[in-house]
Amino acid sequence: MLSVQPSAVSQLTLSGVTKRYADRVVLDEVSLSIGPGEKVGIVGDNGAGKSTLLRLIAGRDRPDNGDVVVRAAGGVGYLTQTLELPPTATVVDAIDLALSDFRDLESRMRTAEADLVAPGPLGKRLDAYTDLVARFEARGGYTVDARVDAALHGLGLPDLDRNRLLGTLSGGQRRRLALAATLASSPELLLLDEPANDLDDGAVEWLERHLREHSGTVVAVTHDRVFLERITKIVLEVDGGAVTRHGNGYAGYLTAKAAERHRRHQEHDRWRAELSRNRRLAESNVARLDAIPRKLPLAVFAAGPFRTRSRGHGAQSRIRNAKERVSRLTTNPIAPPPDPLRFTADLALPDAPAAPQPESVLSAGSALPPVAELSSVVVQGRLRLAGLRIGAADRMLVTGPNGVGKTTLLRLLAGELAADSGVVTVRGRVGHLRQEETSGPADRTVLEAFASGRTGYPDEHADALLALGLFRPADLGLRLGELSYGQRRRVELARLVTDPVDLLLLDEPTNHLSPSLVEDLEQALDGYTGAVVLVTHDRRMRQRFRGSHVELVAGDAESAVAGAVAARGRRVRTSVRTGAA
Repeated sequence: MLSVQPSAVSQLTLSGVTKRYADRVVLDEVSLSIGPGEKVGIVGDNGAGKSTLLRLIAGRDRPDNGDVVVRAAGGVGYLTQTLELPPTATVVDAIDLALSDFRDLESRMRTAEADLVAPGPLGKRLDAYTDLVARFEARGGYTVDARVDAALHGLGLPDLDRNRLLGTLSGGQRRRLALAATLASSPELLLLDEPANDLDDGAVEWLERHLREHSGTVVAVTHDRVFLERITKIVLEVDGGAVTRHGNGYAGYLTAKAAERHRRHQEHDRWRAELSRNRRLAESNVARLDAIPRKLPLAVFAAGPFRTRSRGHGAQSRIRNAKERVSRLTTNPIAPPPDPLRFTADLALPDAPAAPQPESVLSAGSALPPVAELSSVVVQGRLRLAGLRIGAADRMLVTGPNGVGKTTLLRLLAGELAADSGVVTVRGRVGHLRQEETSGPADRTVLEAFASGRTGYPDEHADALLALGLFRPADLGLRLGELSYGQRRRVELARLVTDPVDLLLLDEPTNHLSPSLVEDLEQALDGYTGAVVLVTHDRRMRQRFRGSHVELVAGDAESAVAGAVAARGRRVRTSVRTGAA
């Protein structure tokens, strides 16, 4: 049951809420409350149920069991991941949809105003009109359209034509339009599903300033760790149908995850110690039992020193008890926490002729030949590079606006795309985590997808996959078609970290992964000794990255040389101009 009630006292409470889709339980008996004015972030893997939780709070979905109670006198604003309007709708239609409360209140106010001129006593009609005007003014109705303009400007869409068709806007522009209108409504309760998606750094920083100044309650689903750190005081983690509340913001969330890992280590160590103790106890008592002589066949009528003692002498009961405890412990083992993710470098590069390079190209890792070299490369309409050289231990961050050729560059290095002209030389093994999913046919299981192309039967690889902590034992039999995009991406990540490679290509590796897994991924990258080429919009990952910085810049002129290499702990930036060839 959902109850959205205007009240002087704000309330947001879920009690015993369960939500299923077909046979899958997404949320299982979830209970939580969010206080007035709290800033809350919702995190978890893609498909865990974060958007479902937000839809339940917004009243778009109803729980199968339990109660959702939302009271917000100042209104509820809800930003979905996709704008729910057809391409033939206009910009003003999208604004009116987000401001539907204002438009409805304004329409009722105009109707009440017209009723004032009707004959008869004014008392009740004037009171009704006065009440509507007071509510409209309290919500800032007279300035709401000006707030829309300000939000559009802050989010990078100034002077957007109100009559423009939505079909002529990009997906990112439609998202920013919906976000601007939702923020402009200044509701008491803001529900935002991935608000930082499709925003550049400047727009995200404007959004963060706006939300910090917002006096109402904010509940946001987000993968952006900087956003979580700067905005949220409470983090709700959705995992396995449960919702866990963490205080002290994102730092508190990380502290709780570290404490949970430490607790699991301790529980596993205690389990191992208890198992070992009971095995030793059983073995020592068996030895004691074997040392006691069996009763002699003619030992009759003897007494005192001549009487043979019972062979069991208490040992048999101790053996039985110890074996029962061993059986109980092995039947219900306590698994250790997953092993840390770890990328492995091969560093056994085959010999290959070096491509000719301009003198200005630099490279570290001179003890080994470079893993990749590009010279005078052209991909028609997408990318043109005078040269690029990547040493055996180089770390390179590639940035630039969408469509400038970042993914094209990675596909060239992976051998998945042929250049129209120029020379591309890659030595050694390449690992590529792509933006698009490539985990395999939809009817293949998780374990089959992980084991594909590897020696042995799939079951032989189950322990290696489970040790990564990316999947639970019950997940291994799930079909890829049943998984969310984020879960399928985990399959690709699992294959990547278990194969030694010389060159690691990562294209938006944080997409659809939980913040805790992204933290693990960063630690794995820190320990990797091979070459890395990284493309990411993740602000925290860009801040922490140590290596060279290659920026692709759109333009018509032939590109400058790429391939600056940073000394340890120092970032060097090289602009590379790209454009139609």
